Amino acid sequence: MPKTDTRTEYRAADRGSVTRPGPARNPNEVPPRRPRREPPYAPETQPAAEGTDDDDAPLIPRRIGRKEIINFTSELAVMVDTGINLSAALGHVIEQAENPSLARIARELKAAVESGEDFSTALSRHPKLFDKVYVQLVRASEVSGSLGSMLDRVVEEGRRDYDSRGKVRAALAYPAVMLFASISSSVFLLTYVFPKFATIFSGRGITLPLPTRIMMAVSNSLIYYWYVGVLGVVLLAAALTWLWKSTSGRQFLDGVKLNLPILGVMFRNAALSRSLRTLSTMLSSGVPMLQAIRLCGDVSGNTMYEQDWIKVADGVAEGRQIHELIATSPRFPKSLAQMIAAGEQTGRLGSILTRLSDYYDRELELSLKTVTSMIEPIMVCFMGFVVGSIAMALLLPIFTLSRHVG
Repeated sequence: MPKTDTRTEYRAADRGSVTRPGPARNPNEVPPRRPRREPPYAPETQPAAEGTDDDDAPLIPRRIGRKEIINFTSELAVMVDTGINLSAALGHVIEQAENPSLARIARELKAAVESGEDFSTALSRHPKLFDKVYVQLVRASEVSGSLGSMLDRVVEEGRRDYDSRGKVRAALAYPAVMLFASISSSVFLLTYVFPKFATIFSGRGITLPLPTRIMMAVSNSLIYYWYVGVLGVVLLAAALTWLWKSTSGRQFLDGVKLNLPILGVMFRNAALSRSLRTLSTMLSSGVPMLQAIRLCGDVSGNTMYEQDWIKVADGVAEGRQIHELIATSPRFPKSLAQMIAAGEQTGRLGSILTRLSDYYDRELELSLKTVTSMIEPIMVCFMGFVVGSIAMALLLPIFTLSRHVG
């Protein structure tokens, strides 16, 4: 019987990724023993499959907005309420997420939960996305076993806070836009329109009125020394940034915000509304009193109120009543201390706090309307004064020339 040739050939890639054929060899042959050395060729590997997470990740990570976190929590709450386990719910969120950055965060949370880690612990690794209140509420739900209902509460509070902050920003945006428009129009008039008239006035040899001379000096400064103004703006922005990032500077700016005319009432109502709403939610969810009070300062958005709430927490730890400690701060209204005292005496502190937070929500709405209604005429008058001053500086020399001609 003739022997069949059972030798096989193979191909391998060297270190330069060049494919080379190998010699044919019978697989039944026993190769001779050779000294061990590094093989000159490496087996070819299949290219990585497309569509991996690294391939899908954008070069510049997309920012995750506050509204996306609220929607993420809402979707998670709905699926958990329907009986889907947390890991599967996170998987559905990953599939539906349009933001790759949010999908990556959800993937990390899913991996942590599947490894046996608490959901609250996994959330705490992303403090910029999930604040302390969010984490504490989830932690409380893990103890009580009511994650779905707690996530619903987180969504409700998150939407209320998001709407509140949006209204405050909208109220501040109008005066900011008006101020920018007035400054831009003034710079345009002084650097483009006014110099042309100034040339005409100078050639007539008349004595210019004082307002015109002042505007000419301002115009020349903007034209020939514009870099001084730019440098001043940069230095002012740097100083404000340094103040905002430093502890003492942040306290100074927050104190100024609370004492501003018209706007100060709005900032105080916003801080009280957030703090009291958080305290009510945390206590009704089973979060310990001291932790709940300390978190009130974190959500207030003002370091002055944050210090006040820390003092309240320290006093409660010593056995004192909340209303006694609140009454010592001038930033808390006396009526607030009296209402909290009634809640502590009757054992209905939670319901009293809910009513107080609703009250300050309404006060915030009223203060926002007041700010909008009062700032609008103020800014219109300011713009009229600026533009009118420039117009007067232009018209006075014209009247003087007309008298000379007459």
